[in-house]
Amino acid sequence: MQRFLIIGLGNPGTEYAHTRHNIGFDVVEAFVSMHGGSFSSGRYANVATVKVKGREFVCICPTTYMNLSGQAFRYWMEKENIPVEQTLTIVDDLALPLNKIRLRGSGSDAGHNGLRDIQQMLGTDKYPKLRFGIGNNFPKGMQVEFVLGRWLPSEVPMVQAKIKYCCEVISSFALAGLAYTMNMANRMEFNPESGTSTPQ
Repeated sequence: MQRFLIIGLGNPGTEYAHTRHNIGFDVVEAFVSMHGGSFSSGRYANVATVKVKGREFVCICPTTYMNLSGQAFRYWMEKENIPVEQTLTIVDDLALPLNKIRLRGSGSDAGHNGLRDIQQMLGTDKYPKLRFGIGNNFPKGMQVEFVLGRWLPSEVPMVQAKIKYCCEVISSFALAGLAYTMNMANRMEFNPESGTSTPQ
């Protein structure tokens, strides 16, 4: 059975729950819930394992805080003996508009502390990432408050639709492969009012 490691990036603690910076947690938790799994406390992370169509997914939400995400990533990748190309990291991205997601097989940390730590731990930026656009609609000097803030009520329908779609992307990544899934996911745009998505 092919096995995959799915890493949602975020910070532990109720004060960070469901903030923009924690969208990685929200996506991975939704994926696990969708497939009937549940999390338990493990080393450096909360961990759940689910099976989908003959694939096994080890899903983690690191408890190390964002800046030390690489510790949990490397520990679970090595513990479960999963090759780096069969990992998928879900992360918030300021550079992407809210109506977009972006899947890539490699790429820089783009200033994201969680990705930077993973890259340092792995010694490479060649690991698949699913970037969840959060936009950059904040006044100058307010980036931290924006990233650690919660979604506006007007944003929630689209965010919920994107979370659901990202769960499909995770499955497709394992079942259909990176190239096919990139072509599918990177063309999608989400409607702000309804949350519906259309390929562009």
